[in-house]
Amino acid sequence: MQELWGRKVLKKEINQSEQLEIASLTLPTMKELAENKIQCLRCGQIQLKFTVQLVNQCYYCPECIQLGRVDTGQQFYHLPEPDLVKRKVSFAWEGQLTIGQQQVSDELVASVKKAESRMIWAVTGAGKTEMLFKSIHYSLECGYRVGVASPRVDVCLELFPRIQAVFPDEGALLLHGKMEECYRYTKLLICTTHQLLRFYQAFDVLIIDEVDAFPFVDNPLLQYGVKQAVKPKSSLIYLTATPTEELTKKTDRNELEASILPARYHRRVLPVPKMKWCHRWHEKIKQGISPKSFENTIRTLISKNDVLVFCPTITLMDQLGKAVEKSFPETPLASVHSQDSQRLEKVLKMRNKEYRILMTSTILERGVTFDGVSVIVLGANHTVFATSALVQIAGRVDRRKDYTAGEVWFLHDGCTKAMKEAVKQIKKMNTLGLERGLIDEV
Repeated sequence: MQELWGRKVLKKEINQSEQLEIASLTLPTMKELAENKIQCLRCGQIQLKFTVQLVNQCYYCPECIQLGRVDTGQQFYHLPEPDLVKRKVSFAWEGQLTIGQQQVSDELVASVKKAESRMIWAVTGAGKTEMLFKSIHYSLECGYRVGVASPRVDVCLELFPRIQAVFPDEGALLLHGKMEECYRYTKLLICTTHQLLRFYQAFDVLIIDEVDAFPFVDNPLLQYGVKQAVKPKSSLIYLTATPTEELTKKTDRNELEASILPARYHRRVLPVPKMKWCHRWHEKIKQGISPKSFENTIRTLISKNDVLVFCPTITLMDQLGKAVEKSFPETPLASVHSQDSQRLEKVLKMRNKEYRILMTSTILERGVTFDGVSVIVLGANHTVFATSALVQIAGRVDRRKDYTAGEVWFLHDGCTKAMKEAVKQIKKMNTLGLERGLIDEV
């Protein structure tokens, strides 16, 4: 019954249920808070009873129903994690950390040893994954169970092979809603944050990557899942390039330790976005016209690099794509978004240089790396482009060791506070990196 260790699941979710009643503990699915209120103990959300009552007089939770309906007629099955057993763990990474990365890595190991939580605030492309390896290795050798979670499937798909290669003998598991492999117990798990709702006091060390990303940010359901998934004595590690106001306040109040890395491993400044006026971009795209300033920017950039074009909506992206194809008939290009069934294939083709232009929604704002790209944010003043999104998008450029003169352009017809703040944050990190001697150029 190893599959129940640290889990909190319904009977129908268990692979082997023949000895279920004897082998496992049972936990309630819902908790009455008042005469008219009930709380789901999978996602923590509170409902008015009369809104969630079924015909059989049971109550269900609509908030986490995408994981399968849970109601008061059911119960969760659970087994506590076994006692820790120290062991030797293979470590196959031969890379070398920079001075800044090494400092963060050491601070992270110290936090794990003290079972304390920590925020890692590192600029995009700083090598956050590599900074995790030492603490993961230490944790596994202590017998700890380690989880690495991200709000986005794409990020999990990127992280899994990189982490698996460093710990080749661990049999790590990748867990997300679209996986075909059955769940199995392992000491090292990479998963989406939604999957944490099925765990209970499972992890000694839990790392949340892209903590500021949708759908995790400001989501009480997913944050409840994180709190339930860790053991009472554990380390919770937050990774971000754009910390939330809540995390910043916690560090200011000394409620959360923080490590800041303001520079990338290649010791170059972060590309600072350039602003460019794009007259009535929205109206022109709706009319099937590609704005001239946009086309001119592409022509300038594509002479040196491939180009990622971020569009504010899928509809506008589809309309723009047809216009761009007419203007660049000899240039291989494509469009991609979250509902695209060929999303992974298109991203791979962009990596392999089969496309020169890739138009995308915000789905590619984080968690992906392309060699030799420049970025255009068309309609950067659209409300979908929050400060954090713009910082992440700018961070797609110049991530590799070899310099490719990549540029970032914000095309707009009215500068927003989010645009100004994004540029301010990037410049602030560059200044801090120079002051700490982590950058070689001005």
